[in-house]
Amino acid sequence: MSDTTLAHAGHGALGSRTWSCILFDLDGTITDSAPGITGTLVDTFVELGRPVPLPVELLAYVGPPLLDAFRELGGMSVDEAQGALAVYRRRYNAGGLFDSSVYAGVPEILARIAEAGIPLSLATSKPESAATRVLEHYGLAQYFTVICGASEDEVRSAKADVVEEALRRLRALGVDLSSPVMVGDREHDVHGAAAHGIPTIMVEWGYGSPVEAVGTIALVSEPHELEALLLP
Repeated sequence: MSDTTLAHAGHGALGSRTWSCILFDLDGTITDSAPGITGTLVDTFVELGRPVPLPVELLAYVGPPLLDAFRELGGMSVDEAQGALAVYRRRYNAGGLFDSSVYAGVPEILARIAEAGIPLSLATSKPESAATRVLEHYGLAQYFTVICGASEDEVRSAKADVVEEALRRLRALGVDLSSPVMVGDREHDVHGAAAHGIPTIMVEWGYGSPVEAVGTIALVSEPHELEALLLP
C-alpha cells in the first residue's frame, strides 16, 4: 500500500479542491472501447468453442482484469483463462484495439489539466503497451506525465496494483502526492484507489452502474461537471 492518504471531501467542498495530481482510468472513462472489446470477446469464445455470452453479459468484462473476468464470469480454470487471454490479446491487437472512440469533451479536459500544470497519470488494467498505443492513436499521450497499465505477464493487473505502480512512478519524478484523485467508471477504480487512500470521482458515461458509485466522492454525468471538480 502507498503511503499516500487523503481524507474524502464532502461534495460541497469539491469545487474548491486543488488536486496535486490526477489519475485517469481509460476504458469507459476516456474512451468508449466496448465495441472493440466485446467484439473481440465474441471472436475469442467462438475460437475456443465456448458459448458466447449475451451482449449485456459481455459488457461486464469491460473494466476488470480480463484474466479475472474469464475465471469469475466465464467459469474458466486458471489454465483455461490464460489460454483465453492469449487468444483475446492476439485478436484484439490485430483489429479490436482501435475499434473505439474518445468521449466528447474529455480531450479538452485532459488538455486543460496539462495546461494548468497538474501532473496526470493513466491507471488502467488494460496492458500498458496497448493503452499507450490507444493514447498515441488519439493524440492524448502528450498530456500524461505517466502512462501505467497492466504488465504483459498479468502480475500487475489488479487496479490497486496499477495505482500503486502509477504512484511509484509519479513519486520518482518528484510529483506531489499529497492530494491525488482518481477518475473512473467502475467499482474497480473506486476500490483500487481507496486501497491507497485516494478518493474517486466516478463518471456516468462509462460501463458502471449506480451501485458501483458507493464510496465515491462525486458522480458526474457530463464532462463539464468533471472539469469543474478537477480544475481550480
